[in-house]
Amino acid sequence: MINVTKTYLPNKKLYKEYIDKIYANGWVTNNGPMVKLLEKKLAEYLGVKNIVLVSNGTVALEIAYRTLGIEGDVITTPFSFVATTSSLVTNGLNPIFADIDAQTLNIDPNIIENMITKSTSAIVPVHVFSNACEIERIDAIAKKNNLKVIYDAAHSFNVKYKGASILNYGDISAISFHATKVFHSIEGGALIINNDELVEKARYLINFGIKNTEEIPELGTNAKMNEFEAAMGLCVLNDIQELNKKRKNIYYLYLQELEKYVTLQKMNSHSVQNHSYFPIILKNTKQLKRVEDGLKKENIYARRYFYPSLDTLKYINPKQYCKISRDISSKILCLPMYPELETINVKKICKIIKNNLC
Repeated sequence: MINVTKTYLPNKKLYKEYIDKIYANGWVTNNGPMVKLLEKKLAEYLGVKNIVLVSNGTVALEIAYRTLGIEGDVITTPFSFVATTSSLVTNGLNPIFADIDAQTLNIDPNIIENMITKSTSAIVPVHVFSNACEIERIDAIAKKNNLKVIYDAAHSFNVKYKGASILNYGDISAISFHATKVFHSIEGGALIINNDELVEKARYLINFGIKNTEEIPELGTNAKMNEFEAAMGLCVLNDIQELNKKRKNIYYLYLQELEKYVTLQKMNSHSVQNHSYFPIILKNTKQLKRVEDGLKKENIYARRYFYPSLDTLKYINPKQYCKISRDISSKILCLPMYPELETINVKKICKIIKNNLC
């Protein structure tokens, strides 16, 4: 069976060495030495100034909103994983959807400005499938209208934009370290924050709002990464260069086999992506179903990602209609992509797809 993704498990001996250290010092959570070491190594590897590790990518978004004091309406994309929207709703914020660009699959900057009202406090764009948004245009709109920008960078580990980390843009970038991601710590995530003063606030917000032994200045939550997850992250980071190389090879094999047969996402020319996903856009839902069923017959499981379009969620008010996002969601399929995927299987997948396009 070939699934759409497969968790990378690093060398067991190396992981055990880190676990032995945890057992020796008895420190399993609450900003222990493994978490501190992983923060240091990730900051160096990614080229970011301040990184705050948290328990998952969803809570990274939630802490970002709280750290920046976001209120009211937030303009965001309907084409993303549901956590982009649910993290807003659970924090009392109103998602206002701006439709996407049909080629890049990212939020369309041409739509954003017309949707800004007195109730708007922030923009939450997503670098979809690690494809960089139109950063300068979004940031210019935000500055003109005094809005905060939180980038949902869940897919964007080690993505470069104009030669530097894409995570350094906006007020805060939130990233996921879920087990299915390019880099993972089993569960986990992080906030990348450029403002030094906000880093301290984020750190006490993830610890129940406790600033020190005498002060609890804000409503916080328990969002800390534990030592066992940090140990896994250290092991995966040790292998990341080789993992990146394998992903890139698989990506370009797919590209070579399929670019003449299906529609592909248009990538930002200023950005170097991380080959985390390989989405294909079919002609319509009927063709998608035919391809999906053809793959399933061979025990190959692609994923309708992202589906459904988030503007169709029942708990969203006011109701909105994003035509392009709904259309793309109805006919997009992410193909299996993970470092251990063999060349022979990539070619098999591509052959099945071609045979089911008619």
